[in-house]
Amino acid sequence: MPTPDTTPHFASRAGWRWAWLGALIGVAFALAVFAPARWLAAGLAQWSDGHLQLVNARGTVWNGSAGVAFTSGAGGAESISLPGQLGWTLRPRWDGITAVLDMPCCATKPLEFKGRPRTDGLELEWRDGQSRWPAAMLAGFGAPWNTLKLEGVLELSMQALSIRWNGPKLTIAGRATLDATDISSSLSTLKPMGSYRIALEGGPVPSLLVTTREGALQLNGSGRWNGTAMRFDGEASAAPGREDALSNLLNIIGRREGARSLITLG
Repeated sequence: MPTPDTTPHFASRAGWRWAWLGALIGVAFALAVFAPARWLAAGLAQWSDGHLQLVNARGTVWNGSAGVAFTSGAGGAESISLPGQLGWTLRPRWDGITAVLDMPCCATKPLEFKGRPRTDGLELEWRDGQSRWPAAMLAGFGAPWNTLKLEGVLELSMQALSIRWNGPKLTIAGRATLDATDISSSLSTLKPMGSYRIALEGGPVPSLLVTTREGALQLNGSGRWNGTAMRFDGEASAAPGREDALSNLLNIIGRREGARSLITLG
């Protein structure tokens, strides 16, 4: 008895399989290309434990815009919004991704960085640049900043700065300098209290140096990064004649020892 010819049946089934595979690939590609910006906003909020919020995000993950707010965490009472909008452009590369952040409020030129996945972590490499931020935004990060309620201007400069996470360990290369100008606090009637410089130097043992540029509140100290934590030792004191205006602040930011307040972190 002749065997029935089943070739058309199998060809039909194979054709449907290829059609479904093609459809799935198409959907995956569309999701990747047209993924809404709100997905990026949700991811950043989760990664930052609610401290960084993209507000009213529009566009896609790859090209979008949003307002930026810093909050004291999920459900936190403090929320500081930057003026204007953040615009971003992300571009995939064979070894990672590049990002351009356009923030007219805080940088005259777009900020750029590259992200590269590693076997056990991630590396971020920032292009040299400068930016200017309101010190008030620090209140959005919770304690102790929401207690200090700082005002003033923070000017950040980066040179060959890169940060690499290897599991729980973080390594830093390059240099970053933060100039804090005309800083004041709700804990003191003295406005401004002073201007300061914080210099981060990367390398095998990254270091942090805090110095006073000018002002009645004198801040000085240094720290070392051991890969998982920063050990910082410093002191604060008031210029002659300014002790009463700064006494409350000195009692809070460190351990009082006579006229000085000793600051220890880590």
